[in-house]
Amino acid sequence: DKLAELLEEQIAGKTDAIIICGTTGESATMSEEEHSKVIRFAIERVNHRIPVIAGTGSNSTRTAIQLSQEAAKDGADGLLLVTPYYNKATQNGLIAHYTQICNSVDIPAILYNVPSRTGCAIQPTTVAHLVKNVDNIVGIKEASGDISVGAKIMHLCDGNIDLYSGNDEVVPLLSLGGIGVISVLSNVAPTYVHDMVTKYLSGDTAGSCKMQLDALPICDALFCEVNPIPVKAAMNMM
Repeated sequence: DKLAELLEEQIAGKTDAIIICGTTGESATMSEEEHSKVIRFAIERVNHRIPVIAGTGSNSTRTAIQLSQEAAKDGADGLLLVTPYYNKATQNGLIAHYTQICNSVDIPAILYNVPSRTGCAIQPTTVAHLVKNVDNIVGIKEASGDISVGAKIMHLCDGNIDLYSGNDEVVPLLSLGGIGVISVLSNVAPTYVHDMVTKYLSGDTAGSCKMQLDALPICDALFCEVNPIPVKAAMNMM
């Protein structure tokens, strides 16, 4: 019941897409059955009003393929695939991992680079190789916190990739050709985040920058403990 309510609030708040079972939440500790059930519920509830992107990454290639195929069968519009965690794959290993997952489905996939959480960074050269060689890899959620990584990705991919900020400090990546943010803050303030990005993309860079700077105190608060503890607490208060 609560998930249904939250989905409706996000849609009403002008969120452009739902990321379900991303890593701001319990996806890493759900059973595979529960994981697929939550994705299926979100797809049915949203009912094509906006895209639903399913988090189906895993440190096990086999598990990621299974979750991805189930999400695709259930009607997901795309996938969010975090780098394998703990195993610390080589760059060639990442190419093999992502190629196998994406070749197993026919829906778009967004790579997810968050080395502070996974212990495994996907290098810009690896991103470029995958984008050029795997048709349905269309974007990356870049959450390394290093602005130069986003710049190198856009340079090596010749702009032929959808770049999303994985941190709520989104304006710097928008300036490099990014098109949005996959956000923690948007869980509690979807309209604010939507408007901040829209302002930038419509040419009001000063207005967007002001919104970005004004939001820093709440962004800091949402990371005062390990994510997702603060955002879950905030949403319970709300």
